[in-house]
Formats: sequence, structure tokens, C-alpha cells
Amino acid sequence: MSDITQGILLTERVGKDANIALLTMNRPEARNAMNPELRVAISDALKEAEADPEVQVVILTGAGPVFCAGMDLKSFAKGGDMSALTWFYHEGISKPVIAALNGTAVAGGFELALACDLMVAAETAKVGIPEVKRGLYAAGGGTTLAQRIPLAIALELGLTGDPIPAQRAAELGLINAVAPAGELITTAIELADRIAANAPLALAMTKKLIRERRWGTEEETRSVFGSADGREGAIAFAEKRPPVWSGK
Repeated sequence: MSDITQGILLTERVGKDANIALLTMNRPEARNAMNPELRVAISDALKEAEADPEVQVVILTGAGPVFCAGMDLKSFAKGGDMSALTWFYHEGISKPVIAALNGTAVAGGFELALACDLMVAAETAKVGIPEVKRGLYAAGGGTTLAQRIPLAIALELGLTGDPIPAQRAAELGLINAVAPAGELITTAIELADRIAANAPLALAMTKKLIRERRWGTEEETRSVFGSADGREGAIAFAEKRPPVWSGK
């Protein structure tokens, strides 16, 4: 691990080839609740990772016992601008993003995890959308849960506001892996390394098409199959060696 930046968001390069950006929300005293400053920091870091050709995968986690308690209600009540990260909930980035839930992820914190592509969680983690308990609703994507889990379960989560354990969320298909708390980041990095070993253009297109639930167009297919990496993959296979990706 390297390049730790101290502050409200810690950033490191990790993984076998140091091509994974590990972002750690660093407001443990506030349960990593997202105030305007943290939202801006996450947004900026995601945009930087997207623009950096050396970054293949992003991991997002939290410091302390909680992943993220959602929106900082004190800042919200004071009229703080909470819009900085909205683009990520709606659009995301082209590179794979893994949420590593070190603890409870609720409200906007769970919705932030849902905006990521994959989730791993500590055994002690819980997830939920408790907005109705505060006179609000899950406006950051929580209301789309019925696209991912059975309608009755999505309604139960939304209408009661009660969280469920990570293992139950894994059984529902919301979480990819559950690990002991001490092994969470190692588990996330191992998953990220498996992804980062693949070709960047192919990863981006695969993510896009799977998320959009469709086939690739002729133009999209040509852009990947006719790329230098597409040729390198075939040549490396024939030569029985690991491919060397150029991202072109």
C-alpha cells in the first residue's frame, strides 16, 4: 500500500500491481456521515480515478466501525449543499467500483454502496434504508431496490426502515461476499486484483452493457474486438503467456 493522503478521505494505491485506488471515508467520529466536504472529496477522488490510466479498479470503504450512516443530517438541517456526489449515483464511472462495507451502511451510505458495482461486507455489517424514520424517503436510489431483490423484501426494507444483516443481503444477491472484519480489505483487494488483471477497454464495455442489460452495437463490438488489447489477448493466448494490456 502507498500514497496515503490524510484528511476527510484517505487514498491509497493497493493491489498486486498497485493499480487499485482504495478510498477510505475518514469521519469515524460521525459514523462517516456525508457532509458537503466528504461528498466533494469522494466525488473528486472518483473523477481522478476515472481519469487516471494507471487505476483499474476503485475500492470504497470507511474508517471505524461504520461504513457510512448516510447524509449528515446536521449539515442538511443547516442547508448544506449535498449535491456534489449525485452524478455518481446516477451515472457512475466506467471503471469497476467495489464497496467494502466495514460496518453498517444505511440510508445514503447504503445507496452509495448500491451505486458501486460490487459489494463485499464484514460479517458484522448491516444495510438498510431508514429514511422513513426521519420523515424522508430513499432518494439516492434506494427506491430502485425492487429491480434487484424481490418486491416484498424491497417494500419491507423501505416501509419499516429496519436494516438487515450482511449475510441476509448476500443471500438476496445484494452483496458478493461476506468476510470476517479483519479480512474485509484483503477480500476486497483480492476481488479487485482478479478484475484488474483483465483488459481496461473490455472491462469498461462489459460493465456498461451488463448495467444497461443489452447487447453491444456493431460499433461497440468493433471498438473492443478491433482494439490493440483485443489482438494482444488473442496473441498472448496463442503464445501461452500473460497478456500485456495497453488500454488501447
